[in-house]
Amino acid sequence: MPSARSSLLYVSDLAYPAKGRRYGDEDVFLTSRLREDFDVAVCHPLDAVALMAGFDAVVVRNSGPVLGYRAEYDAFRQRALADRVRVYNQLSGKGDMAGKQYLLDLTAAGFPVIPTVDRARDLHRLPDVDTYVVKPKLGADSIGLEFVPRDRLAGLSYDDRLVQPRVDFRYEVSFYFVDRAFQYALYAPRPDRRWDLEPYEATERDREFAQRFVDWNDIAYGVQRVDACRAPDGELLLVELEDLNPYLSLDVLSPAARDSFVARMKESLRGLLGQETVRGAAGTV
Repeated sequence: MPSARSSLLYVSDLAYPAKGRRYGDEDVFLTSRLREDFDVAVCHPLDAVALMAGFDAVVVRNSGPVLGYRAEYDAFRQRALADRVRVYNQLSGKGDMAGKQYLLDLTAAGFPVIPTVDRARDLHRLPDVDTYVVKPKLGADSIGLEFVPRDRLAGLSYDDRLVQPRVDFRYEVSFYFVDRAFQYALYAPRPDRRWDLEPYEATERDREFAQRFVDWNDIAYGVQRVDACRAPDGELLLVELEDLNPYLSLDVLSPAARDSFVARMKESLRGLLGQETVRGAAGTV
């Protein structure tokens, strides 16, 4: 007899060698819990297009940087949009899912983000510091990132690259959301150990900071991570709005916190599956 439960195609690169993170362990745990409520099959990102038509929804999780398979990822997006496939996270995200343009947009809009420019004639808008960060607009996982002194900025090629001041921050902190609801926060007390995370007690002001970016983003169903740094003056600045495949660091959470997150994610997926239409990057998927 056919199953009465909804089916999920769970996309993960279980063997990707992520520095400081264990993609496979996290996704084995999460799929084991999702199987309590859904029929789940796991596939590599390169197999998603061929398989997704047979499932009620596609869950994109720890699929790794898409730089190594950009054409295949673009084909996945195009097919999913054309065939009205329910994708989690929804493909309407304006954060890292669409590249780093959002850092420019948020800078221009006055959001609390590390100041970002992409043209030599705009360098005067950045604070005067000794070192700057140059990164590709389609970068991920620090691929292509470099540090340069100010006297080299004028001679750089700005094709598809961003420039930011290097911030001497106190620590990095990440806020995790399901849909637009805050779930938990983790931080790296040591700036040189990004993935040595510990639970972080977010203040109301911290949560308001992170909520602004999630509310700005155009995702109704999905998991998002707002990465920030605590600047020397004590204020938080956005580093990254990860809305494509954010690693969740579930192993750092207490069992109760993990259970709460899983329950909320299941609820979110049921909401996605109950929708007759799903909003996409260019309207309706």
